[in-house]
Amino acid sequence: MSDTIEIESSEGVTTITVTRPDRLNALDTETLQALEAALRDARDTHDTRALVLTGAGEDAFVAGADIEYMSELSVEEAQAYAELGHRVTDAIETFPAPAIAAVNGYAFGGGCELALAADLRVASERAVIGQTEVGLGIVPGWGGTQRLSRIVGDEQARRLVFFAERIDAQDAHAYGLVGEVVAHDELDDRVSEMAAELAAQPAFALRSAKEALNQVHESHLTAGLRYERRLWSGLFGTADQREAMTAFVEERDPDFR
Repeated sequence: MSDTIEIESSEGVTTITVTRPDRLNALDTETLQALEAALRDARDTHDTRALVLTGAGEDAFVAGADIEYMSELSVEEAQAYAELGHRVTDAIETFPAPAIAAVNGYAFGGGCELALAADLRVASERAVIGQTEVGLGIVPGWGGTQRLSRIVGDEQARRLVFFAERIDAQDAHAYGLVGEVVAHDELDDRVSEMAAELAAQPAFALRSAKEALNQVHESHLTAGLRYERRLWSGLFGTADQREAMTAFVEERDPDFR
């Protein structure tokens, strides 16, 4: 597909891998656009009965949005970036087959939001997960404020977002953020086993079941996601956002005044 996204399909299972291991698979605009194209390709040109999302390398699923790229965005540019991120997460959530996030390492910010958009999440014992945006002077902008509470409950979601917590795989499982934790070297086999089992199920029945399950929150989710996009992009250009992201890029502690 591109230098940053790989797509493979076999026996009804399509696997999309983010391949920026040197940047911990962080998502800049080019990578997000390639991911969006890969999801469209998986939907339209492959016989995809189960979808797997993962990241390349040993360290990260997707460490998040690319903070160096984000640090200088204007409000208008941030709005466009948020809309692109929402298109990608929406495409995962509405994909016409079950989607599994194989969380093989760091999944922060936008990476956590990609996993939240999947139907099922399986984590390596090495995984570390969090909605870390508040520490960068912004809020989750690709669906995290809406999907997280639907998965872990309101109180737990507020704790994770307000404190920008990074939790390990076992805590993520205890919170209900992931459905299963496996040994790191068993993750690929376990996810492959699950995907193959799903691919063997009646495709139309699974698609219909997913649509019905998604309807549980649909009427409120759309409005909430729209509000989140406006809130997220509106924080760009604030002093806290500039200082937080500049400090991150410069590898120093932020100085909020």
